[in-house]
Amino acid sequence: MSNFTAKPIGELFGLMPNGEVVQSFELTNRNGLQLKIINLGATITSLKIPLKNDKMVDVVLGFNNLEAYIKSFKLESAPYLGTTVGRFAGRINGGTFSLNGKTFHLNKNNNNHTLHGGIIGFSRKIWEVESVNYDENPSITLTYFSPDNEENFPGDLSVKLTYTLSEENELIVEYKATTTKDTIVNLTHHSYFNLDGHSNDIVSQELFVNATKILETNDENIPTGKYLDLNNHSFDFTSPRKCPLKIDNTFVLHKKTEPVASLFSKRNNLKMLVFTNQTAVHIYVGGNCFNEIEGKENAQYHSLSGICFETQNFPDAPNHSHFPNSILRKGEIYSHKTIYKFEI
Repeated sequence: MSNFTAKPIGELFGLMPNGEVVQSFELTNRNGLQLKIINLGATITSLKIPLKNDKMVDVVLGFNNLEAYIKSFKLESAPYLGTTVGRFAGRINGGTFSLNGKTFHLNKNNNNHTLHGGIIGFSRKIWEVESVNYDENPSITLTYFSPDNEENFPGDLSVKLTYTLSEENELIVEYKATTTKDTIVNLTHHSYFNLDGHSNDIVSQELFVNATKILETNDENIPTGKYLDLNNHSFDFTSPRKCPLKIDNTFVLHKKTEPVASLFSKRNNLKMLVFTNQTAVHIYVGGNCFNEIEGKENAQYHSLSGICFETQNFPDAPNHSHFPNSILRKGEIYSHKTIYKFEI
């Protein structure tokens, strides 16, 4: 019989202030990769990779308890550790966009702009756990229903997210979404990776990004609509180089069948390859908790604790007609697939 649960019950992770239950689920593939997820924000809290010396390395930043996750959104710059970001990843200029001749005014939470879905985006919502498969290629499927006008976005949006640990040591992230009205959608996963282990820094790890252009942005990190050529640019990572000390930029992707990015740790001889069907990957180095919140295993996360590979559409895409389409029409299906593959 398949070890598949129709009504999955995980371990109690904590209770929200309103009494809602937050559960934790663990998946392990046949090679020993271990993935932990909580249904607050469909958040990955831990991803442990077995190394050749019989040791395990936890390659994502996270917190020990629910209280820390809740408190992290009150920091001066919320880190969104391991969360699912929506309805729209990245910034929307002025918190406004036009669709079908109507202007929508979203809730603003980043200066005068909307960032990562607004004041209370998908990262802070309780997701329903639809099913868990503990057999070969273990997986968990979570759903979230975002009602019409949530954060002032139009349409009832129904989202289904599946995390799979393949037997090829891949973390597969798949989103599907439908809407009752034409709307805009841009979902992403926000884990901070560190192949040396979550309590270290990323400065000695090598970054590769298969892109020759990034989006130009203004001083508030809003896209201007122009592209910057990376030839002789400090962010040219078409040949692997050490991770930058500061980066918060969107790379324009072209060859989606090849790895769009990779990260390599010489210390652990561990490599992570990133594949996606999205048009961009936003690279961000950070994780800072400003010594206000302690990370897992007494870690103190700082501005060089981890690196995000936010596969997504372009930030502010609804306000630039030449950017890739971010509109989801009624009757259509939004489909996003990203793979993080680990190799020793």
